[in-house]
Amino acid sequence: MNSPHPDPAEPRHRLLMPGLLLLLLLSAALSIALGPVALTPDRLLHALLGQGDAIAHAIIIDLRLPRLLAGLLVGGMLGLSGAVLQGYLRNPLAEPSVLGASNAAALGAVIALYFGLSELHAAILPVLAILGALVALALLFALAGRSDSPLTLILAGIALSTLSGAGISLALNLSPNPFAAMEIMSWLLGSVENRTMEHVWIALPCVIVGAGLLAGSGQALDALSLGEDGAQSLGIDLPRLRLTLLVGIAVGVGGAVAISGAIGFIGLIVPHLIRPLTDRSPSVLLLPSMLAGSVLLTLADVAVRLIPTHAELKLGVVTAFLGVPVFLVHLMRERRLW
Repeated sequence: MNSPHPDPAEPRHRLLMPGLLLLLLLSAALSIALGPVALTPDRLLHALLGQGDAIAHAIIIDLRLPRLLAGLLVGGMLGLSGAVLQGYLRNPLAEPSVLGASNAAALGAVIALYFGLSELHAAILPVLAILGALVALALLFALAGRSDSPLTLILAGIALSTLSGAGISLALNLSPNPFAAMEIMSWLLGSVENRTMEHVWIALPCVIVGAGLLAGSGQALDALSLGEDGAQSLGIDLPRLRLTLLVGIAVGVGGAVAISGAIGFIGLIVPHLIRPLTDRSPSVLLLPSMLAGSVLLTLADVAVRLIPTHAELKLGVVTAFLGVPVFLVHLMRERRLW
């Protein structure tokens, strides 16, 4: 029976996905069009069509397009991972770093930089980043044991994240020369600057696999909102769900972090921005959070190009400065527990 008083939020729900898709197209267009070198619309169009002068072609196809694609992949994976973890752990502060995945992936990349392995082949750094995330996953299972308690996973994840952070600090402390330390620090600040299509092709299969594993968990996350006992009574296999989600996060976030460096706050803030525009069930957050993550990271990357500084700001710095006030404003507006 239809309610005589329709929910006033319904129009917002229906407009959410079209609005995010429109924002995604707009942010992609801005990423292609804007940069230190101004290009006329005519030169932009000809470059995208494979015509025009060599300089415009190099700027658009070799520099801006890979940078855009890398930002879309990384932002989407972080946004989706944050939404999944907040639903699974039933904790509004959850994000990939909570389970140690981000820091462990960063440690793997730092090892590649510290020992000079990244100079041997472009694929070595992302491979070690993914291996770092997978090793963290294995240790997480060992520490958590058979427990399905979110608190157990969070505590184990914090321990792994702290251990990985200590390893990164040790690498910086023992860097053989200041240039190696500068390279590590630059990578840790996060950026998609100077990325090539080779980086995109390295990250793409990882993000596809990771996002595929996470995106199918919506119904299980909805059931889990009733608690572990309620989810099991609805036929949810909790150990299998945990394995699926953690592998998805390890592979997806590991591949994303490998090409961008450490970028914080996307996985934390995006679900909070999307949740008021939905019915707040975990399943409806997944795809919108993925799109919103891509939009937010792409717009932040456009901002770092346009802010007048001597050296281009790092993306991780900008997302932190944007994320903290947005999160605090949202928190003050909500004034209640999630």
